[in-house]
Amino acid sequence: MTSAIRGIVFDKDGTLFDFDRTWGPVTGQLIRDETAGDPHQQAALADLLGFDLARDRFFPGSLVIASTADVVEAAVLPFTQDQDAAALRARMRAATSAVPQVPVGDLHGLFQGLRGRELALGIATNDAEAPAMANLSQFDLQGYFTFIAGMDSGFGSKPEAGQLHGFCDHTGLRPAECLMVGDSLHDLHAGRAAGMRTVGVLTGPAPEAELAPVADVILPSIMDLPAWLA
Repeated sequence: MTSAIRGIVFDKDGTLFDFDRTWGPVTGQLIRDETAGDPHQQAALADLLGFDLARDRFFPGSLVIASTADVVEAAVLPFTQDQDAAALRARMRAATSAVPQVPVGDLHGLFQGLRGRELALGIATNDAEAPAMANLSQFDLQGYFTFIAGMDSGFGSKPEAGQLHGFCDHTGLRPAECLMVGDSLHDLHAGRAAGMRTVGVLTGPAPEAELAPVADVILPSIMDLPAWLA
């Protein structure tokens, strides 16, 4: 089944980087900061975002998991003190660019191995492009990818297939020759819509039972891709 694969598109958050360990602490701090310590507002915003404030972890189905950055910003805005959308966007993008990422494993080893198989690699994320590039740059990963698209890169966002079509246009590959790898239903629905095969990984909050109906295979993490491809 996998012999014809020539390209792989990866989601970023929850796929390259462990979702809860990376974004749990910064999201908890965001909720506390933007509500100015009001416990009732904190609880309401945490509930809206699908976030467990006691443990700084996301609930499955959280709004944050697969939504674009602007959707999350719009959800947070009514809880802010200044009610200034541009100021909130600047605060959130500064925070997301600077947050320490927690890789799911030896990403350099993984991507070197995949490139050694002459596979074209891409990133399709619902994060904005600039913070996504900053996250990848923390580990000097951006050079492995021939195509990197955020929700503001001109290709739309997942679960639509525009970013994946952009990858195919850029590489000259057919969708049937490509994998879409991600930790959320948005990732897998985008892959299906593009005509790619889909790989679900369990390094985000979504459980296997949620991903399995739209995944061709479920793997514990992207670190298991080489063995599956072999």
